[in-house]
Amino acid sequence: MEFSQLILARYSVRAYRPDPVPDAALQQVLEAARLAPTAANRQPFRLMVIPTAGHEQELQRIYPRRWFTQAPLVICLCAVPGEAWVREDGRSYCDVDGAIAFDYLTLAAASLGLGTCWIAHFDVRAARELLQVPAEMEPLLFTPLGYPADTPKAKQRRPLAELLQRAPW
Repeated sequence: MEFSQLILARYSVRAYRPDPVPDAALQQVLEAARLAPTAANRQPFRLMVIPTAGHEQELQRIYPRRWFTQAPLVICLCAVPGEAWVREDGRSYCDVDGAIAFDYLTLAAASLGLGTCWIAHFDVRAARELLQVPAEMEPLLFTPLGYPADTPKAKQRRPLAELLQRAPW
């Protein structure tokens, strides 16, 4: 799929078929995250692949939407702040690096016909407890991973003119 078509095709999927994700497809999606650029190539994140079958109740404590556990897999990206590059003014790029890797993951998934949905609003304590996330890591993002059972709606985006800020010279 051509890149501009991929960008148009990717959407936040909120209904999933129970069909399993082939191991080869999962590996491609994870490899895309691994190959994503990060500040100083630090890769300050870890990926956790979570099968949903039999764990729906626990996962609902993390994010209480039924569609969250419809997909056969959920992926959690955990940030590792101690491994991140820090700019001279003290700004850590940990979250930026995690977001880039997650975006690569979601685009790779879409290229394979798989659906994802960024989830940043979740119960951090429940995620940390249920997934036994070590203290040096922070659960940052989740996404279901599976085949869509819905159809995308038209994308609503602000016009480019509203987003463009020109340099003063």
